[in-house]
Amino acid sequence: MKVELRKWTMDDCARMAEICTLLDRSYLSDQLPDPYTEDSAAWWINMALEKEGKEGVFRAILADGTVVGNISVERKQDVYRQDAEIGYFLLTERWSKGIMTEAVRKICQEAFEQLDIIRITGLVYAPNIASRRVLEKNGFELEGVLKNGVLKNGAVYDLCIYGKQKEPA
Repeated sequence: MKVELRKWTMDDCARMAEICTLLDRSYLSDQLPDPYTEDSAAWWINMALEKEGKEGVFRAILADGTVVGNISVERKQDVYRQDAEIGYFLLTERWSKGIMTEAVRKICQEAFEQLDIIRITGLVYAPNIASRRVLEKNGFELEGVLKNGVLKNGAVYDLCIYGKQKEPA
């Protein structure tokens, strides 16, 4: 399976809305609108295009030429400005095929090249073993755990903090 990343375009609004409507939201942020409309997609894609290369790297994930998910690395602000946070999601039917592991590898490389950062942080709910493994396979290390750090759908979870350091030049 060929995994590619490409920049989002405004032509992707319908596909983004379709993907976000079908997502398993068990371990996603509540900031993701539900229902997710084409207007929601247009707002997000426009924001991504404005921040692209300066404050973040925002990519559609393609598997064999079809958009199947989203991945981004967004630079933090203030004293945390050389750190960035990775976030991603993938259609459930595409899980466990190595797509996200490859997407994370590719976006980390891009982010370290394009952004003025020295590390990337990944925040994962403790029971989300698959996402934790994706990060670990890409050289992220578990740096700490916020006990009872997340409330999602009435359940309280620990939040695992992963970090990946930029390789010396």
